[in-house]
Amino acid sequence: MNIVKTLEDNKLTVVLEGRLDTVTSPQLEGELRSAVNGISELIFDLGALDYVSSAGLRVLLSAQKVMNKQGSMTIRNVKPEIMDIFDVTGFTDILNIE
Repeated sequence: MNIVKTLEDNKLTVVLEGRLDTVTSPQLEGELRSAVNGISELIFDLGALDYVSSAGLRVLLSAQKVMNKQGSMTIRNVKPEIMDIFDVTGFTDILNIE
């Protein structure tokens, strides 16, 4: 998985490319741990994400919990197959998806 982070004032955009699964989710979790300090807006761009597993969903949920305390989180450019996973798991009710 490839992770590209762009920081603009208090807004962090994270572009994910590839697969977010049990192998790659610890990498994303580590990258987010320090990157969200002082951030009021977190945006995930999933336009190049091909797959997300339950481990990946857990990382997104953890990020949402952190951002609920300090700002907002938005998920953009979700492919239909990823949106199906969000629908089935109920994450469409939890996450702000554009």
